[in-house]
Amino acid sequence: MSFLTAEWNDLAMFNYEIDPKILENYVPKGTEIDLWNDKCYISLIGFMFENVKVLGIKVPFHINFEEVNLRFYVKRFENGIWKRGVVFVKEIVPKHAISIVANTLYNEHYQTMKMRNSRTENETSKSFQYEWYKNAKWNSIAMTTEKKAIPIEPNSEAEFITEHYFGYTNYNKDKSIEYAVSHPRWEQLKVIQSKINVDLESIYGNDFKFLQDLVPTSEFLALGSKITIEGKKTIR
Repeated sequence: MSFLTAEWNDLAMFNYEIDPKILENYVPKGTEIDLWNDKCYISLIGFMFENVKVLGIKVPFHINFEEVNLRFYVKRFENGIWKRGVVFVKEIVPKHAISIVANTLYNEHYQTMKMRNSRTENETSKSFQYEWYKNAKWNSIAMTTEKKAIPIEPNSEAEFITEHYFGYTNYNKDKSIEYAVSHPRWEQLKVIQSKINVDLESIYGNDFKFLQDLVPTSEFLALGSKITIEGKKTIR
């Protein structure tokens, strides 16, 4: 049985090309930075975590909630193949229990903050907004998109961003944690306009304050799907 089953829906993805040296201290043991066309990416993502079950059980008041995360991309060579995964700098959720479980079992970097979301549509477009509250201020990311879903093309940047199927975290200087994530190939919505209103230094620290003045290289709305997260294994 999978550790967790859920849906990741309406993923607003803002992607930045950065110097990989910035991430050196964050790369888990046994992995290396995964590049696309020799470019290193970090992504700010807001989405809905819905229909959540832990070991097949729905936990009251923890079934549907927002998440915002900052993540980058790594790979690990094992048994003759490359395993492509993500590393989370920080994940923000509105439920303390989610943070406790993820941080304890997977050594993740969850923080709990007050959150809210808005997802609306009219005859011509859809709008998505994810907000979180810190230091007496609402931070937000928002997108307005076309309504028609389009494929994520093979060998595209969007495919690179979405097609990573492992999570990696540092445990200590000698070992790291790996877990598998599964989902079908996603579709996307083309962005008409977007807005980021985030105090990046306050949320993510001095190492990532440079993102405040950096324009995203790309942005899109991934529709998402059902997902599973499996139990962890230790890499030494």
